[in-house]
Amino acid sequence: MSFNPFREQPLKSANDFYSWKQLALKPYNKFDVDPYTRVRIILAAGAEFEAVWFGHQFHRHCDNNDIRREIAVTRRHEQQQQKRIASLKPIGEGILEHTIGYEQLAVDLTAIFAQRESDKYVKMAMDFALLEDFDHLYRYADLLEMDKGIVAEKLVGGYTELMPGRPTIAEHRYPMDDIKRYVNFKKANSLTKLDINILTAAEQQTMNYYMNQANFYQNKMGRQLYTEIAMIEEQHVSLYGGLKDPNCTWLEENLMHEYTECYLYYSLWQDETDPLVKKVWEQHFNDELSHLHKAAELLNKYENKVWEQVIPKGEFPELLKFRSNIDYVREVLKNTVNLTGAGEDYQPVGEVANDSKFFEYQSQVNVKDCDVASHCVIKKYIADNDRDYRFETAEHPVVELRDRKVDNTTVGR
Repeated sequence: MSFNPFREQPLKSANDFYSWKQLALKPYNKFDVDPYTRVRIILAAGAEFEAVWFGHQFHRHCDNNDIRREIAVTRRHEQQQQKRIASLKPIGEGILEHTIGYEQLAVDLTAIFAQRESDKYVKMAMDFALLEDFDHLYRYADLLEMDKGIVAEKLVGGYTELMPGRPTIAEHRYPMDDIKRYVNFKKANSLTKLDINILTAAEQQTMNYYMNQANFYQNKMGRQLYTEIAMIEEQHVSLYGGLKDPNCTWLEENLMHEYTECYLYYSLWQDETDPLVKKVWEQHFNDELSHLHKAAELLNKYENKVWEQVIPKGEFPELLKFRSNIDYVREVLKNTVNLTGAGEDYQPVGEVANDSKFFEYQSQVNVKDCDVASHCVIKKYIADNDRDYRFETAEHPVVELRDRKVDNTTVGR
């Protein structure tokens, strides 16, 4: 049954705000929460961060105070929603445990989107970044077991494997090689636009989380690992954000943001298994429904455009449903682990010229392998335990990455 949020009557108005008590929700129990409930919460928090960030950027680039006042009201709602979602995280869940959720989200969300994506160029970007987030999950998992004695396999619920992807040391690229061709949103289908918007928001939040959390970690090695991976998240935000159409007006983009949030909350609501969290998604969907109608109203009033000119088919496409993607990730690993960025496209690293910007940048940031945190974490774990920590359902699909007693730093380089 199709669902078009533009045809639904909002249950709330701009004057319906949450009380302080309503902002403080009961946190989940980290010991028995379903991993995908944790993942949904992180994703929703990212969507709200993106909404608030966009609202402030709009505010700073708009000279019409009537519009700015309307955006301020919506932004206050988004801030309240973000605070409600943030309160779901329990106090006793550490930085690294939470980070495992971030990276599991990145892996499974990207894999789900890549498998349903019809735009081959967008799919290629997803597959490319997927292998890098997959490797981050592995590096953080080893650090978690080494420093905290916590087995990440339990945190991911066996839904996502923990093993090397494209080695993080190989992911450091010259900035220009992460700038890709943008997608024409006037021609793209709704699913492609939604996927790009959601991934951009998720990666933006991850980048900010690592930027702010790195120096709170307990030891030097962990601080350096967060710093290194935060730099890759900068690259991913450039990659996904660069796929967005820069020719959209601020009010068109505002409408697309609200449509994305409606779609996301509706999907989370339908997919959620925790009754208390499911109720939150329902409440926030109804919040976003009013935001969407206000965005359509502003677009019509100030640009004389109807919502169909931005989103021709208002019906929600296939909803987001979290599931395990082990086989798909293995297939992408096997076929594309040695790719790197090459201008607006991708290229096997073996075909990259020796005097390229990729190798020049690699030589500057990775002066010695022994100085690179992502390698040092695994090297130390192996030294302490004779082999790395992994959760594999079968042997690694890449022969060069099967040896658990050596951290391979040549794949992808």
